[in-house]
This record gives sequence, C-alpha cells and structure tokens, in this order.
Amino acid sequence: MSNDACCASDQQIMILACSGGSNVGQLSNQAAVELTQEGFGKMFCLAGVGGQLSGFVQSARDTPRMVVIDGCQVGCARAIMKQADAPLGHYLVLTDEGIEKNKDFNLRRADIDQVKDAVRRAAQQDATAPAGLPGAEPVQSPCTCSSC
Repeated sequence: MSNDACCASDQQIMILACSGGSNVGQLSNQAAVELTQEGFGKMFCLAGVGGQLSGFVQSARDTPRMVVIDGCQVGCARAIMKQADAPLGHYLVLTDEGIEKNKDFNLRRADIDQVKDAVRRAAQQDATAPAGLPGAEPVQSPCTCSSC
C-alpha cells in the first residue's frame, strides 16, 4: 500500500458473514454481498477461514479492519475466528439488532438495509477500541495517516 493511501478506505474493510440456514444467516450474507457491490468493504470467505486454509486464515489475521457478522447467538462466525486465532474485529449479531430468527428465506429489503447500516456503523467505530463482546480482540490499524 502506498504511503498516500489511507487505511480508512472503505475497500480496506474485510466483511466476514455468516451464511447459515436461517433468515438471519442469509441476511448476513446478502448484506455483505450488497456492501461489496456498493464499494463499502470487501466480502471475504468465512468458510475458507473455517477450513483453516492458510491464505484465508493469514488474511483474516493481517487485515487492519474487519466486521464479522453472525446471524444469531449460536456464534458460528465468532467460533471460526477464535479457532483460527484471528482477531474478531468489530462484531455484530443480527438477533441483537432486533431481527427475529426464523426459516423464512424471503428476505425483506428493510431487514437487509438495517443490517447494512449496522455494518457501516460498526466499521466506523474506533479501530483500536475493543469490539464489545468478551473475547473480542482490539484491531490495531498500522495506518499512520491522521484520519485513522
């Protein structure tokens, strides 16, 4: 990365999303897809991290900014990150955002937009602050620019 590039760039945000077998898992995934398409962050393969594929795990360990999205309190994404010994970064659980877990895969636009807004808010939090849940590791940005 060049010295004049800022680590606060939205493209620098790694988004790791649950893709579980419920509406909230699929909402996590759909929001990550749409945010990536809109240029806000980049969706990354949580399954690759969970499969302990070395390149995926190393990328998750090395990224300066990430948002990890779990659909529910089961916390599969969180467990994957812990198993990979990767920092949790900013962490969201969609059921904590007031979205009820069910098996209705007809995703509502309002719910997708709510998740996208929550991801944006989480990503804008101070990158050196703990993510708020027990076991969450602070994400230290290597950026030296004055805007991070």
